[in-house]
Amino acid sequence: MSSPPWFSHSSSAGSTRRPRSTYLPPHLRTQPKITVTIPPPPYPKPAGPFDISEKFDELEVTEEEEEEALEENIIKTKKVGPGPEVEASGVDIPPAVTSFDEMGFATKALGDNVRRCKYVNPTPIQKYAIPVGMAGRDLMACAQTGSGKTAAFCFPIINSILLHKNNNTITGIGSRGSSATAFPMALILAPTRELASQIHEEAKKFSYQTGVKVVVAYGGAPIVLQLQNLEKGVDILVATPGRLVDLIERRRVSLRNVKYLALDEADRMLDMGFERQIRMIVQQMHMPPPGSRQTMLFSATFPDQIQRLASDFLSNFIFLAAGKVGSSTDLIVQKVEFVADMDKRDYLVNLLRSQRTNNTTPQNNALTLVFVETKRGADSLERWLCSKGFPSTAIHGDKIQMVIVSIYCLNASSYIHTCIHTRDLFMNCATGICI
Repeated sequence: MSSPPWFSHSSSAGSTRRPRSTYLPPHLRTQPKITVTIPPPPYPKPAGPFDISEKFDELEVTEEEEEEALEENIIKTKKVGPGPEVEASGVDIPPAVTSFDEMGFATKALGDNVRRCKYVNPTPIQKYAIPVGMAGRDLMACAQTGSGKTAAFCFPIINSILLHKNNNTITGIGSRGSSATAFPMALILAPTRELASQIHEEAKKFSYQTGVKVVVAYGGAPIVLQLQNLEKGVDILVATPGRLVDLIERRRVSLRNVKYLALDEADRMLDMGFERQIRMIVQQMHMPPPGSRQTMLFSATFPDQIQRLASDFLSNFIFLAAGKVGSSTDLIVQKVEFVADMDKRDYLVNLLRSQRTNNTTPQNNALTLVFVETKRGADSLERWLCSKGFPSTAIHGDKIQMVIVSIYCLNASSYIHTCIHTRDLFMNCATGICI
C-alpha cells in the first residue's frame, strides 16, 4: 500500500491542528527588571535659571575692540622680545608694514575698498604677505585659521593686474578669443565650492570699482551660467580643481596668460586627494612655468607634501609662518562644554534662547552652526528646532548645490551641517558652533 501524499492529513480524525503562536512586538513583551546606576556628570550643573549667554558674548568682537586688540598686538610686537610675530625666511625679504596706508596701492579705489570693508589695521600675516606679493615674489605662507589669508593674496593680485592694465603690458587678458576661450590673468584654486564662493565674494569686494572682473567656477552647480560669466570676460578666476580641469578640456578656459597663481588651503586640497589634478593644472596645461608667473601658496599646516609642492611650484620664494602653525587665531574664542547625550538638545535650545534674548537689533542676529554625525540626525534636529520656534535648516551631501545656495539665503538662526571639513561658509558671522 502506497504512502499517502505529503499534503494529505492522514493523521487520526480526532487530531487537531496545533495553534499558532501569537506575535508580540518587543515593546509589549515582558522585560526583566534591570537596575542601572548612572554616575554623576563630570561637570557642575548650573544653579538657578539656565543662562549661557555670558559664555558666548566673548565671541562677538566689535570694531572698537578689534582695533584696540590689533593696536595692542602691534605695540606688543614692537616692545616685547627679540622674536618677530611672523617668522620669515628667504632672500631680500620686503619690509613689513603696520597699516594699509603704507601698502602703496596702484589706485585710490583699492584703499577705498579697504575702508568699505572696515579694515582698521592689517593682521600679522597681511603685514608681511601683502608687501611680498606686491613685490612680485613667490610666497609660501603658513598662517592660522581666521588670520585674514584671503586678503593677503587678493590685494597683491588685484594691484598687479591694475598696474599691468595701466601700463598696457599685456593684451587680451580678461577677454575671449574666436573660440569663446577665456584667458584669465590670475588663477585662485580652492579645495571646496564653499570656500571658492567665499573667496569670490571677498575678491569682488576688494576689486569694487576697479574694473577687475572676478569669476568663480566650481562643481555641483550648472555649468551653463559659469560659461556665460566666463564669456563676459575674466581677469581673476576662482575655481575648484575638478571644475577647472573640465573647463580646460572643453577649451573654454586657457591658462597660457596666467601670471598670478594662488593656492588657498593647500593642505586640505592634498588631504582631499587633489594633488594629481593640481599638478596636472600647473604643470601640464600650458601654464607659464615658475619664474614666469608669481605663485602664492597658503596652508594652515606644513607637511612634507606641501614642502614638495613648494619646491616644484615656487621659484626663489619667501617662507612666512604666522603664529603657531595649525592652530586658530587669537581672535577666535574656543570653549568646550561637556554635555551628556540626553541633555544636548535642551542645552542647545537654552543657548539659542540666550542668544535671541541678547540680540535686540536685526543686524546682530546670532547665527549658530550645529555639526552632527549623520544626515538623518541633521534632518531630525532641523525638524525639532523648528518645532521649538527656531528657524533652522539642514545641509548635507544629499542636497543639491542649488538647494544649498538657496538655503544660505534664508533668514535662519541655525544651520545644521554633517561635515566640518568641507562646509565652511558663514564662519565669519557665526557666534556659536556646536558639535
